[in-house]
Amino acid sequence: MKRTGFADLPLHDGKAPQWLVERMIKLAREIVKIIVDEYGHETLLQRVSDPYWFQAFGCVLGYDWHSSGLTTVVTGVLKTALKSENLGVAVCGGKGKASKETLSEIVRVGEEFNLSTQRIESLQYASRMSAKVDNAAIQAGYPLYHHAFFVTEDGKWAVIQQGMNINDKTARRYHWLSDHVESFVVEPHKAIVGDVRRPIALDMTSRESEECRKTSVDIAKERTEKVARMFEMIRPACQRSLQEWIPEIPAKEWKEYVAEFLKMPFTINWKALKRAYEIQPRNYEELLGIKGIGPSTVRGLALVAEIIYGDKPSWRDPVKYSFAYGGKDGVPYPVDRKAMDESISILREAVEKARLGDRERLSMLQKLRKFVPPDVKT
Repeated sequence: MKRTGFADLPLHDGKAPQWLVERMIKLAREIVKIIVDEYGHETLLQRVSDPYWFQAFGCVLGYDWHSSGLTTVVTGVLKTALKSENLGVAVCGGKGKASKETLSEIVRVGEEFNLSTQRIESLQYASRMSAKVDNAAIQAGYPLYHHAFFVTEDGKWAVIQQGMNINDKTARRYHWLSDHVESFVVEPHKAIVGDVRRPIALDMTSRESEECRKTSVDIAKERTEKVARMFEMIRPACQRSLQEWIPEIPAKEWKEYVAEFLKMPFTINWKALKRAYEIQPRNYEELLGIKGIGPSTVRGLALVAEIIYGDKPSWRDPVKYSFAYGGKDGVPYPVDRKAMDESISILREAVEKARLGDRERLSMLQKLRKFVPPDVKT
């Protein structure tokens, strides 16, 4: 499994007009048909899990490149477009209430694809864990509100989900891909894309957090009474935030950065920790998968591991690239031209082959041209 990326995007109010959505569905259907026919299901999953390609795809369909709504609208459009075609690919879940239907929809789709019960259960597990990781194991202030689960008839999957930061009105998108499954909790990213790099964020998926993960598991396997005493030991009456524990972050940044989610937790799910004691999880993935182990409990265990046992987690935001500021000048790193050119080529070929009117095809190709570097022929 690779989490292939995530993006920070500004929140925009309003809804996409119905006339635009209907046109987007029509265009998306034709493009997806070409991609599946020419390259297969696996390539389609690779494309939607690629932040570059997904962003360009949304723009080709006519949506604002920098809008958080691109995520919810484009995944919704794909869900509708794929329903009417027998392409061996389906989308489960969606925004808000629709995300809560993901698991039941996976069962329905799995049965339609004649997947085994065991395979369907593994898909449900992938859906739950991808959401749990981005909601609890990485804490940068973006609780999830959108979860779209792509699944193919051969049981492969991809996830596109999005979280919202209500303080600065931005959204962060997370991409997952089922290929090369190794671990849900150890750096599952391939690329991370965003406008905002937080001065501090808890990243329990970082390799730097390995010892902290192990110690967190060991702590959770103790009796809850002992764990409670540990929490009291590191929670003096005057302790309100993590600032004194992370002195390398300048005071000015702490003042300007709203980090409510990084405060020492005052509420811990003791029922969940009791379940952890009874289950005795073998590793951090099993611990994270226990019902009720959420952001506060994850953070609390991490702080106990650091303050009492000296096993420090990573406090660096895992965002690695910015649509708005990064790449062009090599900061944080140069644009992956080969990957972008390949994505553009795939989209352009699909548009050229799609059964569309000349005006629509010309319009889409003109949109694509905006992404093509001057030295690349169209």
